[in-house]
Amino acid sequence: MTAHTKTLIRGARLLGGEPQDVLIDGETVAAVGTGLDAEGARVIEAGGLVLLPGLVDLHTHLREPGREDSETVLTGTRAAAAGGYTAVHAMANTFPVADTAGVVEQVWRLGKESGYCDVQPIGAVTVGLEGKHLAELGAMHDSAANVRVFSDDGKCVDDAVIMRRALEYVKAFDGVVAQHAQEPRLTEGAQMNEGVVSAELGLGGWPAVAEESIIARDVLLAAHVGSRVHICHLSTAGSVEIVRWAKSKGWNVTAEVTPHHLLLTDELVRTYNPVYKVNPPLRTEADVLALRAALADGTIDCVATDHAPHPHEDKDCEWPAAAMGMVGLETALSVVQQTMVDTGLLDWAGVADRMSSRPAAISGIAGQGRPVAAGEPANLTLVDPDYRGDVDPAGFASRSRNTPYEGRELPGRVTHTFLRGRATVVDGKLA
Repeated sequence: MTAHTKTLIRGARLLGGEPQDVLIDGETVAAVGTGLDAEGARVIEAGGLVLLPGLVDLHTHLREPGREDSETVLTGTRAAAAGGYTAVHAMANTFPVADTAGVVEQVWRLGKESGYCDVQPIGAVTVGLEGKHLAELGAMHDSAANVRVFSDDGKCVDDAVIMRRALEYVKAFDGVVAQHAQEPRLTEGAQMNEGVVSAELGLGGWPAVAEESIIARDVLLAAHVGSRVHICHLSTAGSVEIVRWAKSKGWNVTAEVTPHHLLLTDELVRTYNPVYKVNPPLRTEADVLALRAALADGTIDCVATDHAPHPHEDKDCEWPAAAMGMVGLETALSVVQQTMVDTGLLDWAGVADRMSSRPAAISGIAGQGRPVAAGEPANLTLVDPDYRGDVDPAGFASRSRNTPYEGRELPGRVTHTFLRGRATVVDGKLA
């Protein structure tokens, strides 16, 4: 990776506003203004580019340990840097499961060694993701990894008593339980969103109520306990209304939406292409519009990728046998630009809030999501918003290629990413 004592970013549109110069000295932002002295600094001419704080992903599957055929911490963080991310949160459904201090510390150390972005492990809520006994929440928090977010993502903590105990436990250190909201009894054999399309195709339906009923229960539990709950990959209009209601009560509830749920609908399943198979499933156009509006008004706090890499053989098969999930780190910002910025629902300052500041605040990750200001860590992303290009997964840094956007034209391109002043991406290429 390219290291410079000083770097001057000249004329970038800070948060999409007026052109500014940003001087990086070592690991920090030394100055922000106009006409800054470039003596001794490498200069990046950034006219027309948008400068954002480094992006933070609350929901990433790095697969290591155990499924290195899909992704590793190194390849996943390279993909993250290429997408403008300076921090990712690694989900616990690895092999072995990240349900002990030893496993989360292993993932944390692998992130340190990669050097492409910060890796904050997420600990499992229950032992082995089996939903029966609480995992070592306190030990994981007290470890070198300092875990504060816990999730059985991929599986729902469907036992109300276990969920209540988890909420009570993490309250002691201001932790948060991130719930994969899926009532398992309502989704047995589910292959896609339950609705008109599933009926026509004869595929098992995943009803919206399976998500909404768990969210309703968990916001009530969080309010009862006085603890924090975060809703992973919210996907329905009904879920939006439940979260909006909970927030109106002043309860400590946050929620995320994925880029693919902001853009894609269940109509794509008519192709039977397993690249569109994901959990929660792609929903209807009405759901997509509700999710965009909720992200714009702040009901949904942040965008999280749910980056879910799979090897070719797990996706290139008949629909019922295919694994669920999509890669998303390298296309997330482009999808958000298309669905939220280019539609006028968010400006670039709003993107910085939803993709950097808020996710960092939810997890409490140190040094990330900070404003671009003198004295702050130089975690930065430069974006060319005028770029248009077709998605080619052959050029991905991720080890997997299961993207739903292959051949689709998307706007925007990350030109540079800086992690504490060190360039991890230069001119659109990994450093």
